[in-house]
Amino acid sequence: MTEKLNINIELNQLIDLLGVNDKNIQLLKQLLDIEIYSNHQELVVETDSPEKLEWVHKIIRVLLELIHNNIVFNERDIIYIYHLLAKESEEDVISLFLSRKEIIKTFTGKPIYPKTFNQKKYIEMIENNTLIFGIGPAGTGKTYLAVLMAIKQLKNNKVKRIILTRPAVEAGEKLGFLPGDLKEKVDPYLRPLYDALYDVLGPKDALDLLDKQVIEIAPLAYMRGRTLDNAFVILDEAQNTTINQMKLFLTRLGFGSKMVVNGDITQIDLPSYQSSGLIKAKNILNNIHTVALLNFDKTDVVRHPLVQTIIERFENDQH
Repeated sequence: MTEKLNINIELNQLIDLLGVNDKNIQLLKQLLDIEIYSNHQELVVETDSPEKLEWVHKIIRVLLELIHNNIVFNERDIIYIYHLLAKESEEDVISLFLSRKEIIKTFTGKPIYPKTFNQKKYIEMIENNTLIFGIGPAGTGKTYLAVLMAIKQLKNNKVKRIILTRPAVEAGEKLGFLPGDLKEKVDPYLRPLYDALYDVLGPKDALDLLDKQVIEIAPLAYMRGRTLDNAFVILDEAQNTTINQMKLFLTRLGFGSKMVVNGDITQIDLPSYQSSGLIKAKNILNNIHTVALLNFDKTDVVRHPLVQTIIERFENDQH
């Protein structure tokens, strides 16, 4: 038996709800396997499942509340709302969007906000702690948000420099086999860090700060023997550090500094005989004042929706 839901909506709100070329309701159709279409000022939903009918009604109520509060949302937000409503109330989901605080603006003036509950927690942890671990799959925004917070603290004169580093370990390839000098060898591995800098500062200002060494991007091996005072230090791809490398890095912490350590413990490229320094650190450094750890999950993935599906399929295939 087909269940049917008719929702009367003001015309201007209906236009925002439908999206360009009805892309928003087409997305809901795919997510929930339902029939959904507009009829003048009415949205019509048809399905053979009462549960799906109630679920899509919840999503629509949340989206209409966001529209009422002039909050712009995109397809990724709709997918996140869809997953979130399986475990959170409508009020909590709406509150996430209404309570978002701007992190920083891009160099073109576009404000950047945390997109998920965990991203919001992550930003708060970085603001309130000295050493922060962000652990989770690709696309959760760990590196990008850490770079944003580093730039924000630099602009607010809370730190004097930014240091971005990662171990030069990748699957199936050794730096020695690559052509060029050390910088040319290492730069491709650090490209995600450059991308985040360019997005917020613009290429010109980013390169200027790099030239002045206010922002330093270097392989982890360059950290040996240094003490990093008044710096915002980010270690990316930390799952590929050995235990000794992780100890070396963490003991570089100086006065007035903050460290963010990011990684995905499901993507370790170290030889099988070496243990990951990230796993060791997260296990032994818990319950310490001003040390915080956040575990992201697949619902925090903010890249293309297909990435989230790929992660789910790989996880399911391993069970």
